[in-house]
Amino acid sequence: MKSLFVAWQDPESRQWAPVGRLSQPDKYFHFVYTQGAQFLPNFTPFGRMTDLHAEYVSEKLFPLFKNRILAKSRPEYAQYLHWLGLDGAKYDALDELARTGGIRATDSLEMFPCPSPDNQNRYEVYFFTRGLRHFHDENQKQSSKLNTGDKLSVMTDPQNEYDPSALVLRTNDPITLAGYVPRYFSAEFTKLMNSVGAKNVDVTVERLNLSAPLQYRVLCRIRAPWPANFNACNDGEFRSLATH
Repeated sequence: MKSLFVAWQDPESRQWAPVGRLSQPDKYFHFVYTQGAQFLPNFTPFGRMTDLHAEYVSEKLFPLFKNRILAKSRPEYAQYLHWLGLDGAKYDALDELARTGGIRATDSLEMFPCPSPDNQNRYEVYFFTRGLRHFHDENQKQSSKLNTGDKLSVMTDPQNEYDPSALVLRTNDPITLAGYVPRYFSAEFTKLMNSVGAKNVDVTVERLNLSAPLQYRVLCRIRAPWPANFNACNDGEFRSLATH
């Protein structure tokens, strides 16, 4: 079953937490709130979905998420799919949202998939690096020289004032910063590296989009053996609040 978690950032505390889950287990779209919605004190329900304990079902993608899909009629649509690495592939709305994160400049929502073991029992996630606009011009310049297949190393950034769990990506030769891992993956990637050993976790550049906005500049893939007894997205804040 395809599903995406919806993360929301509290504008006061700057904390992120998963507050909902969008899925498509059948021909209908389903949305439920998760315990993270109660964890963030300033969170308010989305639009008409006011009951935190209800399950919402729709034949069509909910407007909140549909507005984050680029219309196929847009002239840049083909280039957009290329940036996402979805050109020539079978994909649907949830696949698109999984790659883009459903990011909009007007709010503090991001969407991300919950990984599951692939047919080779591996952990695999695609993501765009974050925060390049905050890096030095030289880092942005060097990031434009990356190549598909380049390996990236993962470093902790415990002095980050906004996210002490932050993970920074860097190249190895020459050494330069290439962006951050999305915040909602930081804790899980750290747990993964602790479980299988950092040397068994590969982060590579999947695609470099020089003509794209910075948020779509560097598409990466993380791949590792799926650890025994490892459960992704299993902390309390990911659990559904729906009572029926």
